[in-house]
Amino acid sequence: MSERPLNGRRALVTGASRGIGRAIALALAEAGADVVVSARSVAPLEELAAHIGRMGRKSLALPCDVADPRQVAELASAVMDAWGGVDVLVNNAGVAGSHKFLNHPDELWHQMLAVNLTGVYYVTKAFLPPMVAQKWGRIITIASIAGKTGARYIAAYSASKHGVLGLTRSLAMELVEHHITVNAICPGYVDTPMTDTNIANISARTGMSPEEVRHTLARMSPQGRLITPEEVAALTVYLAREEARGITGQAINVDGGTVQW
Repeated sequence: MSERPLNGRRALVTGASRGIGRAIALALAEAGADVVVSARSVAPLEELAAHIGRMGRKSLALPCDVADPRQVAELASAVMDAWGGVDVLVNNAGVAGSHKFLNHPDELWHQMLAVNLTGVYYVTKAFLPPMVAQKWGRIITIASIAGKTGARYIAAYSASKHGVLGLTRSLAMELVEHHITVNAICPGYVDTPMTDTNIANISARTGMSPEEVRHTLARMSPQGRLITPEEVAALTVYLAREEARGITGQAINVDGGTVQW
């Protein structure tokens, strides 16, 4: 049997029901971790937890809306009761939306910040105390290259992801004495259901076919392709390993070279 570098580790992945989150949960389990999977959708979570169980790892399926502090508190309480906390926290839950800034809907602004930024704050705050007590932890947030650059029509989304990087860097400095690393992963366009939804929206607005839109997004990368969820998952697993203890406060791109800083 191949080495399982995360044997004995307990992980939590938010937004785990599909796409990047599902790939991360499976990769962590493959590396030996027991995994709590959380999202708003119940049925996909239960299927994923059963899948992880068949891999020989423990798993809990716990629904939660990360933008609701009451639900986050209930999630943390349930995990504490069952497992005593987690060693690896993956903040993956997120939403995407776009609109011209002229006449920008306030509700879109609030939604982007509530889920993508404040949700990371709520979840990290809730799960941090046991990590501090045990003097070990990994906090990994799935951000975006939109957290490093601006683009047309995504002011709210980009602002939320820029905020995530600021939170990541500040926490990394604050938690270093507790042997907790805090990092962000910044993917480009990833081949997921969320991107499919974005493609459909762009197609409806522009009159381009979905295939043309997908090709346009792929060409934004020097590699001429969309990133796979498994690529993001592989980096997540590495950052969770003991060998990654020297990496903290970083925002690492997985984008085929689109953004080079």
